[in-house]
Amino acid sequence: MKTSKPNGSFLFTSESVSQGHPDKVADQISDAILDSLLKHDPHARVAVETLVTTGLIVLAGEVTPHNTAAALALADAETTARNTVREIGYDDATTGFDYRSCSVLRALHAQSPDISQGVTKGKGLHKEQGAGDQGLMFGFACRETKAMMPLPIHLAHRLVEHLTVLREQGDIKWLRPDSKSQVTVEYSADGLPARLDTVVISTQHTEDVVDPRTGHLSSKARQTIIDKVIKPVVVRERPDLWQTGIKFHINPTGRFVVGGPHGDSGVTGRKIIVDTYGGRGRHGGGAFSGKDPSKVDRSAAYMARYIAKNVVAARLAEECEVQLAYAIGVAEPVSVLVNTHGTAHLDERRIANLVRDHFPLTPSGIIKHLNLLRPIYRETARNGHFGRTGPGFTWEKTDLAATLAKAAAKRME
Repeated sequence: MKTSKPNGSFLFTSESVSQGHPDKVADQISDAILDSLLKHDPHARVAVETLVTTGLIVLAGEVTPHNTAAALALADAETTARNTVREIGYDDATTGFDYRSCSVLRALHAQSPDISQGVTKGKGLHKEQGAGDQGLMFGFACRETKAMMPLPIHLAHRLVEHLTVLREQGDIKWLRPDSKSQVTVEYSADGLPARLDTVVISTQHTEDVVDPRTGHLSSKARQTIIDKVIKPVVVRERPDLWQTGIKFHINPTGRFVVGGPHGDSGVTGRKIIVDTYGGRGRHGGGAFSGKDPSKVDRSAAYMARYIAKNVVAARLAEECEVQLAYAIGVAEPVSVLVNTHGTAHLDERRIANLVRDHFPLTPSGIIKHLNLLRPIYRETARNGHFGRTGPGFTWEKTDLAATLAKAAAKRME
C-alpha cells in the first residue's frame, strides 16, 4: 500500500506470513507432494491444491506420474502431508491441528489429456513443448537491498523467518508456528528508502504469557518481540534505519492463542503477493505452489525475476519490471515487455531486444536454463520465492549480467 505525504515522500507497506500461517501450510504441503514426485519422475505433471482447517487436510488436483516409483510417492501423499505439518511445528492436539490426529482426504486424478498434448513435446499442434496455460507473469528487481528486492517485503520476510528460528531453537519458548509481519517504509521524493515507519508483528503464543489482568499478551512479551526479533533483523539488514520514532504494533488484537488451521482455514495459492514482491510491481494472478515447471505461472515468473535481476545487476537500469505472456500449447511468449519506471540507462526497447537475444523464453528453455526439474519447491513455499539464496534458487543468479552489459555497450558504439 502506497500513501503520499505532503513533502513528496510516501509510505509503502508490505506483509509476510510465517510457515505456520494456514495458507502457507497449504502451500508447503502442495510443494512437498510436488517434490516427492519430481524426486522419482522429473517430468511428472503436477497441479496439487491443498485445503487445511481444524483437524483436516484436503488434497485435490491433477497428477500424472510416469513410473512406478513416482506412483508410489503419489500413493504416499498422505504421509508426505503429515510429515510437512510435523516439520512446520503442529505437533500438539491442543492447538486444534496436529499431524498425527488430523484427517487427510484425497481427490487427485490425472491431468487432462487435452492439456497434456499441448505441453508434451511432439504431441500438440506445435511440436515444441508448449506453455501449460495462457497467462501473464511479472518479474521485478531493484537496488533497495543486496538481494535486489524491495525493502518492505524483504524485511517482512526476514522478520517471520527469524521468529521461526527463535521458536525452533527454543530461544522464545512461548512462540507457536502461526505469525504475520508487516513493514511500512517511508521513501523520499526521489524514491529511496529514508525511514522505517511502522512494524507490525502478530504471533501465535501460549496461554502462559497472557496478562491475567488484561487478557492480552503481556508487555514483557511484547518487548521481547521488539528486542529479540525486530531489532536484530533491522540492524542486520539496514542498521541506518534503526532509529527512534519507529511505531511498533505487537499482537495489536491483544492475544493470539488460537491460530494456524484451527484459527483460520488455509488454501494453496492465497498468498501470491507475499510470495512475490509485496505489492511492488504487478502480478499476473497465477499462484506458484503445487505446480510443476511446465506451468508457466511458476516457471515463467521465475524467469521474469531472473531477467529483471540481471538487467539491474548489469546496471542497465536501477529497477526493472519484466512481463512475459503465453498462450496455452504455444512455446514462444506472445509478448515481452521491459519497464524500468524511468530508471533505464538505455532505451527500454533495446533492453527488451537484449532480453530476447540472451534469455531462453520457451517453457523447455526456461526449465533447462534454470534447472527446474528437481525437488526444490518445498523451500520456496515459505519466506518468499525471491530474494533467497541456496542451490534451488537458480533464478536469483546474476550470471548473465556481464554478458548483458557487454552487449549493451556494443550496441551503443
